[in-house]
Amino acid sequence: MTRTTFTIDLQTEAAALSLFIIIWKMEGIVVRRVIPSDNSCLFNAVGMLNHNKIKAPELRQIIAATVSSDPTKYSEAFLGKANAEYCAWILDSDKWGGASDEKNYSERVMLIYDGLHYDALAMSPFEGASEEFDQTIFAVQNDRTIGPVEGLALDLVKDQQWNRSYTDTANFSLRCGVCQIGVVGQKEAVEQHKQQAM
Repeated sequence: MTRTTFTIDLQTEAAALSLFIIIWKMEGIVVRRVIPSDNSCLFNAVGMLNHNKIKAPELRQIIAATVSSDPTKYSEAFLGKANAEYCAWILDSDKWGGASDEKNYSERVMLIYDGLHYDALAMSPFEGASEEFDQTIFAVQNDRTIGPVEGLALDLVKDQQWNRSYTDTANFSLRCGVCQIGVVGQKEAVEQHKQQAM
């Protein structure tokens, strides 16, 4: 991208901000905004991308209220557990969210998942810029992408994969803190936990 510099006499701060946003949307880099690992990283990442308008506990409450308001739509078949059980589970800050399905939303945010943890992705005007300058919500284009920023995000993800900045949950080695048995992968760990619970 080429950088164009020009001077313009702006009468108001709002006009200056509008001009900055227009120029900013044309240039920048995708950055990873690290979210604390606290079993609410998915919710906190979404909250951060919404400029902290919604905190993790509030988002959990919104989800629980939505799910409990329509037990027919959010049935056990849909949720994988009874409606009330799911609501109690999602409100527990020691639990983290599950899979999501993509809808035809007009705006999107970007998250990166490393196998165990979610971080937020944002468009920043330059490396090291404050988070307050991040663009975090992107309009969906007619082709169902979020425009050129999507390519930049995919490049960042490929770079993270190349640098092995992820957890291979199928092949990682674990040792149980209770029985000290070593296991390989998430599937084997779950099976071992089920055997111990019996």
